Amino acid sequence: MCAHLLIASSMVFPNVTPFPDTPIGSIGNAFYFVVLVAVGATFLLLLLRLKSYRLILIFTGFALTAVSFMLSTLYLSAVLLLLDIPSFEASLFGSTLISCLVCYAVFRERCKVLNFVVVFLGGATGAFLGWVIPTLSAILILCFMAAYDIFTVYYGPVGKIAREGIERFSGLVLSLEDFQMGLGDLTFYSMLSCHMLSNIGTFPCIASIIGILAGCLLSFKTLEKRGIFPGLPFPVSLGLLFGFLVSLI
Repeated sequence: MCAHLLIASSMVFPNVTPFPDTPIGSIGNAFYFVVLVAVGATFLLLLLRLKSYRLILIFTGFALTAVSFMLSTLYLSAVLLLLDIPSFEASLFGSTLISCLVCYAVFRERCKVLNFVVVFLGGATGAFLGWVIPTLSAILILCFMAAYDIFTVYYGPVGKIAREGIERFSGLVLSLEDFQMGLGDLTFYSMLSCHMLSNIGTFPCIASIIGILAGCLLSFKTLEKRGIFPGLPFPVSLGLLFGFLVSLI
């Protein structure tokens, strides 16, 4: 739905990647995203090691509130634009209300509401990134993030967080009965499918979603055996493969 809103509204956004979408520039963009994620994960691990649990809650709470406000403003503005209602005040009021609800859910640690928040933020953020990032950069970002996910889960900060206190990061993890999935995983799944829809076509998008779901299933099966497993490699690989194969038909 977020992707359809962005496509239908034809809104123009500034670049979120620092380098042009050339072969060299796209590699730089991929490294840029990896560094951002690595620095963020390392910072959260440091807070966990220092046992700054209150600071973790405050940091994640305000970060999620700020992101939800920006995304809500973006998508509500798109809706109002489609309805031909140019009301900045209405989008501002709606965004403030949504961000307040997110803030309440995080600080009150309402698990079911937090799961909804994680899905909303992951899907909305990924749709935005898939819409604004050019194709070559998007592909390399997804591939680099999948490779980094393998490293960080087994040897880096994300794996250490998962083993030492993932429950402390409410709002950054989708928690279900038998497994947990990070907000970043959902974001890049959404980014892949939205980019396919907006730049490649409807059928490649559907194929990429099937690939993502198949990859998630493989990841869950592997997770049952290993206890911890990166969430990006299988879904991203199969999503890209299925999407581009269908685009060639």
